[in-house]
Amino acid sequence: MVELFDGSRSNVNNSITQYHIQMSNKEKFIADITAGYTFKGESIVLGGAMIDKEAIPGLQVKIPLRMMNRHGLIAGATGAGKTKTLQIIAEQLSSNGVPSLLMDIKGDLSGVAVPGQNNPKIEDRHQKIGVPFQSSGSPVEFLTLSNEKGARLRATVTEFGPVLFSKILGLNDTQGGVVAVVYKYCDDNGLALLDLKDLKKALQYVGDEGKEDFQKQYGMVSTSTVGSIMRKIVELEQQGADVFFGERSFDVGDLCRLDENGKGMISIVRLTDIQDRPKLFSTFMLQMLAEIYATFPEEGDLDQPKLVIFIDEAHLVFEEASSALLDQIEAIVKLIRSKGVGLFFVTQNPADIPNDVLGQLGLKVQHALRAFTAKDRQAIKLAAQNYPLTDYYDVENLLTELGIGEAFVTTLNEKGIPTPLVHTLLRAPQSRMDVLTPDEIEGILRKSTIIKKYNEVIDRESAYEILNGKIEEAQTEEHQAELQKQREAAKKTSSRRPEKSMIEKMVSSPTTRQIGTTIARELTRGLLGAFGIKTSTSRRSAKRTGWF
Repeated sequence: MVELFDGSRSNVNNSITQYHIQMSNKEKFIADITAGYTFKGESIVLGGAMIDKEAIPGLQVKIPLRMMNRHGLIAGATGAGKTKTLQIIAEQLSSNGVPSLLMDIKGDLSGVAVPGQNNPKIEDRHQKIGVPFQSSGSPVEFLTLSNEKGARLRATVTEFGPVLFSKILGLNDTQGGVVAVVYKYCDDNGLALLDLKDLKKALQYVGDEGKEDFQKQYGMVSTSTVGSIMRKIVELEQQGADVFFGERSFDVGDLCRLDENGKGMISIVRLTDIQDRPKLFSTFMLQMLAEIYATFPEEGDLDQPKLVIFIDEAHLVFEEASSALLDQIEAIVKLIRSKGVGLFFVTQNPADIPNDVLGQLGLKVQHALRAFTAKDRQAIKLAAQNYPLTDYYDVENLLTELGIGEAFVTTLNEKGIPTPLVHTLLRAPQSRMDVLTPDEIEGILRKSTIIKKYNEVIDRESAYEILNGKIEEAQTEEHQAELQKQREAAKKTSSRRPEKSMIEKMVSSPTTRQIGTTIARELTRGLLGAFGIKTSTSRRSAKRTGWF
């Protein structure tokens, strides 16, 4: 009995000790998360902190608004909740007067425009987080690159510039040099490069009809090089880029609008019909970022960003990009934050993002990853290494066990220091978690203040028309010159005495006349002899020969 009592007391003591250890660990966790996610300036609530897979009410995970231009990553397997996280952040930014640009490739983001509906699951989630659920929609502007309805996004070939355009086409140094010289030629001669047919016509002209004039000023251009560039442009055209290039150019300043209530406008680019055209998508994204960087003024450290851009299915931007294009993207990512702009890449796995870009992303929201294969397990191991070290979680294992609407989160505090990695129960979107009906979309389009501006078709005189005119003029001049030559030749011929024919020459020749006389005399003699009429000559000959 004593031994049993002693053993029971030992077990009780162990349980109490373990309980105190757990309590001590939990208290330390609460203290660390509270300190790590408390900020002086404005912030948005992303969700509630969890430990041992349980949410701690009131322990909120926040993101400081002033650090939203330090870029971010939203990653996770299909169905883990990435799109809803994007929706949550965008609508919270809008509520705080920060506009955003969303790439809607799957077509499931339009619901952010209308209020969502509450239900018991949402109520339970928000009670655990300690934030009341408030249903609301956000102001939305629909944009399009293709045949979807919305304000059309366009840019001119000139706005791209020769360097960026060459990188998009994946040209080598020689080909890129030719493009640069053609740009220069068009600029010097007042030839506007607005769309792809302008550039194609310019290339055709300098390689053919205008070759001689071009070479005098800019040097020789290989016909084979021009042909290679033309094939690259045709490839881009086949992905629908001919619709994107042209006028009227989209003013990126229209992405920074607020509505009448001071809410940030959420601009949604509808891209459901270009999933199989990554070249067009990456071309648009890079041009948009380059234009923003070129036109937005330097802002330094703002209390909140001027604009936040969310790039869904971000692997489409990187997987087809050349090394030169990747370098350009990386440079823009590093520099554009000084313009007050934040970039968020949304993709399935952090490995989809180049390391140099990944290292620039201050906010990371990592949803569940699935380990179906050995390759998947290796990817999870690598993904776990992208986050700060933690004493509270086995990150590699927990990454496969995160529920829908849960994620690992880390961001930067106001001093630029990474916050503790925390398992987060994400809040629900305040807007509808579903797509709008066609009638609802039409209603939003009718309210648009920019759709008429950008959907007007403009096709003013540019390089195509001007060079076509030059070619036609040159062809007309050549034709007239040829006709003049023929007329002059005919005039010279008519002014000379007609040349005698062979028979006429023979008849008029003295030799021919002598021969003709002899032949005629002999023929006469022969004929007279045949009729029995003897000439005096023949009779004398006959007497001499004894015939008579």
